[in-house]
Amino acid sequence: MKKKIITSAFSNLYTDQRIEKVCRSLYENGYEIDLIGNDWNGAEEMQRPYPFSRIHLASRSLKTAYFEFNWKLYQELKKKADQNTILHANDVDALYPNYLLAQKLNIPLVFDSHEIFSEMPAVQGKMSQKLWRYVEKTVIPNLKWMITASESYGKWFEKKYGIHPVIIQNAPRRLEFTYNLPENNPKILLYQGAINPFRGIDKVILAMHYLDDVHLKIAGDGPRKKEYEDLVISEKLQDKVQFLGKLKPEDLKEVTVTADCGMSIEENGGDSYLYSLPNKVLDCIQARVPLILSSLPELKNIKDRFDVGELIKDHQPENIAMAVKKVLSKGRINYQPELERASKAICWENEEVKLLNVFQQASNALGFRG
Repeated sequence: MKKKIITSAFSNLYTDQRIEKVCRSLYENGYEIDLIGNDWNGAEEMQRPYPFSRIHLASRSLKTAYFEFNWKLYQELKKKADQNTILHANDVDALYPNYLLAQKLNIPLVFDSHEIFSEMPAVQGKMSQKLWRYVEKTVIPNLKWMITASESYGKWFEKKYGIHPVIIQNAPRRLEFTYNLPENNPKILLYQGAINPFRGIDKVILAMHYLDDVHLKIAGDGPRKKEYEDLVISEKLQDKVQFLGKLKPEDLKEVTVTADCGMSIEENGGDSYLYSLPNKVLDCIQARVPLILSSLPELKNIKDRFDVGELIKDHQPENIAMAVKKVLSKGRINYQPELERASKAICWENEEVKLLNVFQQASNALGFRG
């Protein structure tokens, strides 16, 4: 009998590429998948080869939306889970209902921490930070199966809660690179991802004053978008900076491969940012696009292993510009051998093996029930 996995996340599911890759890998390897998200950020139409649903949230504020989602998620899990079910919770904001039901039914729970939720900038110093820390402290030390997205995250959770997560990086599927490298004029510098604080976006906008024949494209959306659009106008950089908006994953891939230089210059906005390995780095590697990188541990580790770009000295706009100039001067074509080597080492096909092993262990724990 097929083992059933109920995957849940506080997400509208549409742009969450990690959840899509994980569910598809499990589905293609014989598991019965049931994916549950919510409609907090809209409910765009999407196609998946397995069942999915979105819990409707009536809440007006994010704070009450979390409570509403956790309550409704528990009711959904109660209806859907049985003795042949593996529960799969994505991030701390979906963990507690899964944990309660796993305890009640004595069934396996796999926890996937995409980030260190309690240390994200959005919750720092707020009452909600205490709540998420309480959930972490109450649940994580009791878990048998946990995965997380970077080696540094794994060490953090091990030190804090004594658990040894399996590291499954959020790498894209391997891309056999067949594109002819574009001859852009002006050259294209690309930021892709959420337009949030501590991403270095405002600093790179100011760096455009020091860059000639370079066009900055910003692909994504987020709470700081209006502020950064206003910054572009006040700095009179409209002819050098373009906001592309939020793109579908497949459309974003088409944009990424056209760039001359990508960027991941996150700042230390707390432990969740400090120890992250941003998706954009791995996306650029698969697209064979060199990057400018800040010296955060995971980014420095990538640079130490593979010469895929340049580290910025600091977040001063002129030093960001200097790193961009180095990448553009060397030229995308000269980074190709190292980008090719990195693309083979850091791809979903390698991460998938570890993922399937974790769920095989959880499946074995169901034992005779299957």
